[in-house]
Amino acid sequence: MGLVERIIAAGERKADEVEVYCMRGTSVTARLQKREVHYASGSRHCSLSVRVISGGSIGTSSTSNPEDWEGCLDAAVQSARLASAQPWGGLPGPAGLDPAPLNFDPGLTPDPNTARGLLGEMLDGASVHPVEVTSGSAELSVYSISLSNSHGLSYSTVGSLASIGMETIIDQSTGYEFDNAWRLADLDPRSVGEKAASLAASSRGGSGIETGDYEVVLSPLALAQLLGVALVPGLNGRNVHAGRSRLAGQEGRQVIDRSLSIIDDPWHPRGLGSTWWDAEGTPTGELVFIRDGTLEQFAYDLKTAFRYGKESTGSAVRSGSAGGPSIGTHNIRLEGPRTALLDDPAVYVHDIVGAHTANPLTGDFSVELTNAFLARGGSFERPVRKALLSGNVFSMLADIGGLGKEERVIGSFILPEIQLKRQRIIGT
Repeated sequence: MGLVERIIAAGERKADEVEVYCMRGTSVTARLQKREVHYASGSRHCSLSVRVISGGSIGTSSTSNPEDWEGCLDAAVQSARLASAQPWGGLPGPAGLDPAPLNFDPGLTPDPNTARGLLGEMLDGASVHPVEVTSGSAELSVYSISLSNSHGLSYSTVGSLASIGMETIIDQSTGYEFDNAWRLADLDPRSVGEKAASLAASSRGGSGIETGDYEVVLSPLALAQLLGVALVPGLNGRNVHAGRSRLAGQEGRQVIDRSLSIIDDPWHPRGLGSTWWDAEGTPTGELVFIRDGTLEQFAYDLKTAFRYGKESTGSAVRSGSAGGPSIGTHNIRLEGPRTALLDDPAVYVHDIVGAHTANPLTGDFSVELTNAFLARGGSFERPVRKALLSGNVFSMLADIGGLGKEERVIGSFILPEIQLKRQRIIGT
């Protein structure tokens, strides 16, 4: 903190306001090639990001060498001089927030033996099926974050993360499964290996499907991919005011099925993005974007909020350890009626390819199905070899058949399975 105080003191002589964001981390990664560990590494990283504001002009700079803080500060000041001034209401001051971290496991350490053990358990799980393991990975990391500014705000926290994944193949059929959690006990590596192998084995010998409208059940993974590129960008206040959101001007109107609510929950006990404060020091809280199908509000950081006469929703995030703050989400939840799915005939979709090509302005998408199955009576009848799912994410969510009972953490999403009515599948 002595270094941070020096940076702020020096910055106050050159700018109206100063913000200092520091992140340090340690990680261990191990990877499989087939069934042998072929790569292992350990790393330590440190980043320092400085943001200054003068007369509404904002400048940011970062470095991986904290000893070069003077050069970093000067670069931020020069950046602000080149930037155009905009409405600015000031950085936040300190608030009485809970200092306890929300996503830190003191028992999780970046230990190579632990990583090797996770790989071994995934291999054991995959051995249940006669498949070949093509790759696998395990990564363990811990990190610390501090945020301070010239208004006396000084927050710090620690976090942990464990990530595992495995890919398998049999004949021409592949299967991939992964898991991540901030608490080591929440990982089930044996189940990950078994699921990766099961997907490959059960997808073997798939046949085509006729083009038509089908009941479709999306896994949490497939749902997260579509929401992440075709719906969530439309909730970004910057996109709304720039005319890049279909949801602009729709506040108070029904935009999806009345049974559904979309919520950003920054305090979720399993969330990977859980935090008491956002990347600018604004206190976080539950943010209901859509309640019972009706659009209520959008996400804002300080810069966008001041520009358009709004208030920050505590939605500032950092992209990477040295990235500047921008609008994002913490833990997106989908709430609605929970029921047992797949009792009626449906196409079950585990994964999709091509979600990045979806149109974030209109919500239109066309994606290839991966590990898809015709299902009936709660079980898979046969695999679908190749097919495309085409439609619009808002129309897709306009009339649903229900949500699954279990949730899964997928990055910044915590989602169940979802049953969709009358979705267009194109056979290939």
